[in-house]
Amino acid sequence: MPRSVMMLVAVVLGLCLGIIRAEDTITVRSMPPVVVQTSPQAGDTRVDPSLGEIRVTFSKDMMTERMWSWVMLSKETFPLIVGQARFSEDKRTCVVQVRLEPGKTYAIWLNSENHNSFRDTDNNPAVPYLLVFQTRK
Repeated sequence: MPRSVMMLVAVVLGLCLGIIRAEDTITVRSMPPVVVQTSPQAGDTRVDPSLGEIRVTFSKDMMTERMWSWVMLSKETFPLIVGQARFSEDKRTCVVQVRLEPGKTYAIWLNSENHNSFRDTDNNPAVPYLLVFQTRK
């Protein structure tokens, strides 16, 4: 998705959720961070079940000291996390070690209405993002 479309979505969502007001000055800094890349990629139906980690990259530098919200949509679709989440040195990519099963669909919220610990360095919570993928058999 082009960056301009992602920013437009963030602005509209921010206005709808009351995060920003129409009279506020809109800048990259004032907008909430958004997910710009995931590994595995959202919607992928051929993920190798031996993949040992999930990576999520945000549009801005993030608070990195135990500030994350990997949120369960359901027990059946949440991966087995086998380590502590951590941010990479770029301060934008959060990595978590997982154990995946073959032929299974996974769905994970990155932030949600009630859990919003993914935050940028100005303490703006990231726009919630639903990561859904499927492992091959």
